[in-house]
Amino acid sequence: MTSATAADYGWVCSSSSPFGYALEIGYTLTLVRGVSPAELLGLAGAEQRGVCIGLDTLIEEHQRLIHKSDGWDESVIAGACTVQGEGGDWTLALAFGGDLGSPRFKEQLSAGTRAVSHSSNGGKPMHFFHWHENGELRTTFEWPSVRTGSTPDELNAVMTEVGLNPTGEQAPDVDRKAALFALAERLTGVQVTEELLAEAEYRMADVPEAPADEWEGVTIDITDAYGKRTCVQLRPDQL
Repeated sequence: MTSATAADYGWVCSSSSPFGYALEIGYTLTLVRGVSPAELLGLAGAEQRGVCIGLDTLIEEHQRLIHKSDGWDESVIAGACTVQGEGGDWTLALAFGGDLGSPRFKEQLSAGTRAVSHSSNGGKPMHFFHWHENGELRTTFEWPSVRTGSTPDELNAVMTEVGLNPTGEQAPDVDRKAALFALAERLTGVQVTEELLAEAEYRMADVPEAPADEWEGVTIDITDAYGKRTCVQLRPDQL
């Protein structure tokens, strides 16, 4: 395991960072061991679009997609490349503007191996981390102190080492996004650098957005200033 900490990823949120576009528009970065870029994109149900060199070109393709679809599309642009990590070859996949497949896809992707991903939804401060092992979601969280998965506490010591606080409020001098990059490196051995992202040869693809889960209704539960509670359940046909 590497010794990466949040300090090693200070470049992620700098004003000149090549990753700035991803933070602005929303992204998912996935690392999986022993699965090729083509295999990963195939599992995601993606329509592959050839190869591009460098993050700038990948960003241009995403902007072209947005322009073509008038700002809205049912797919996202992803680029996948081979990187070196613990135990050999890994695939790094970066998707702009959405997730890279459904939770079921991540389970399939990690069958017999390890997959680690982190993401952001763009304008809102929501940042997620997922660790899958052998088809099982082991640890996932938005806030480090609120974790779920089959082993939600297994990474606590490592989280503390990289700069995350698994038991309380985050230290104000630690950038949480940089710490997530460091946590991913601890689990994969893949060091993501500015140069790697800027110069990689990406296999590009359009990845369809995962369909929303079916829902049976909405519950509205409100308590007013006088302590009176109102609880109403509405079916889809009532909305």
